[in-house]
Amino acid sequence: MRISDLLAIEDLRLTLLAGDPGREFRGVYITDLPEPGRYLGGGELVLTGLLWRQAPEDSERFVAALAEAGVAALGAGQAWLGHVPADLVAACRAAGLPLVEVPTEVSFRTLAERVMPLLAADVRDALGRHRRLVAAVVEGAGLRELFELTAAELGVTGAVLSASGEVIVGAAGDPVRLAKAYLTAPRLPVLAGEHTIFAVGRGHRAAGWALVCEGDLTGHADLGYELAACVGLERSRTEEGRRVERRLIEQLVVAALAEADVAELNARLRTCGIEAAEPYAIVGATAPRPGATRGPDPATLGGQIVEELLGREVVAAAGADGAVAVVPLRGGTTGELAERLRAGAEVLSVLPDTRLCVGLSGALTGAAALKGGVEESGHARRLAEARAGGVVTSDEIYTHALLLATVPGDVRRSFAARLLSALLDYDRRHQSDLVRTLGVFLDCAGSWHACAEQLHVHVNTVRYRIRRIEELTGRDLSTMADRVDFFLALRDTGPPR
Repeated sequence: MRISDLLAIEDLRLTLLAGDPGREFRGVYITDLPEPGRYLGGGELVLTGLLWRQAPEDSERFVAALAEAGVAALGAGQAWLGHVPADLVAACRAAGLPLVEVPTEVSFRTLAERVMPLLAADVRDALGRHRRLVAAVVEGAGLRELFELTAAELGVTGAVLSASGEVIVGAAGDPVRLAKAYLTAPRLPVLAGEHTIFAVGRGHRAAGWALVCEGDLTGHADLGYELAACVGLERSRTEEGRRVERRLIEQLVVAALAEADVAELNARLRTCGIEAAEPYAIVGATAPRPGATRGPDPATLGGQIVEELLGREVVAAAGADGAVAVVPLRGGTTGELAERLRAGAEVLSVLPDTRLCVGLSGALTGAAALKGGVEESGHARRLAEARAGGVVTSDEIYTHALLLATVPGDVRRSFAARLLSALLDYDRRHQSDLVRTLGVFLDCAGSWHACAEQLHVHVNTVRYRIRRIEELTGRDLSTMADRVDFFLALRDTGPPR
């Protein structure tokens, strides 16, 4: 029942002093306790005779307790003070809490008796509506049909979005902005511009769906919760089939790594929907959450996110080392696949506690290439993890970066410190530029003149600095071995040049 419905009962002669008349409430509670929050469940119309008010500052404290408890509205009687004080009106306006003035001649008991039958009718209507929606889902209604039905039943329009901003059903302007609002909201539902955003299900947001409803539904969120529950029911209906597909992918990968017979692997590929001559790629993924103690493990979450980024067109089997998905290219290229993954990862990067790490193999054909593709995507994924997230393709791993990614971090830091610490100390003491000069000198392939030109100094200055570097480190920069050592130390943990 909405506050506006209450105001429409003429013989009660109620007056709205503050707030939104469209706010819904689902019960009535009468109290004059100064801090009644512990006895409230949220969503109530609280009626008070103002006996708790001894001074103007009491109003702010009383309203704050109601707001924290999630109360829908406040009804204040005139009988005690003869009026509703201005400080209570101001406190309700500041908290966004609707305030209704109840005249002296209307008792709270009379008001409650008038309201309760109407609330009961609302509950009966809601139950009937919910049964019709659930029945439609159980009978096989898809998301599009469900949205058409809810628009008629609830008067709610909007869209369902993936966490990366893909519109799954419905219509929404600027879905990426709305997806980011969903990912970063401290609590849901949240009002984002002209839309109210609800979570669909209870999974991690990075792999979840958002229900975006037009208008402000924060005052009567039950409609959004109801629709979100139905969308979640429809989503979960397909989950059992996806679990079977994940087991098939897992068995395929295990057989490939065990170097099973090619004929067996081709048969397993066909079972997974990929013909022997059809090009495909392997995607490896994890989603570490530093410091997290609850929720899905990195491999499981990484696989769930990849499934969503690729429109739930593939499944990803989670293993001990990460999740693996076999993705048919279907006329596309690995470059296009990488861009699709990067676009989604860019949206998800607004999450402060989750790092998506994805590795992508090159284009493969036939079962014989499967093992190499799984290993290739794994190397690329580990390089993404070393970079603290992102999407790495097979083209990027055949460099020194892959070698560095396989070396433990403490070993890399120790290596860099051993080579560079003397130079860093010298630069700090003398305000010099030896480390930067070293980096530019190596980038210029040891060319004195090119290095001097980039640093905007005389070539003799470069020669002096290089000699000083050699004296401090005991290394010879005319040798390839020492140049490579310095190059790797600077690329891994050296300061920006």
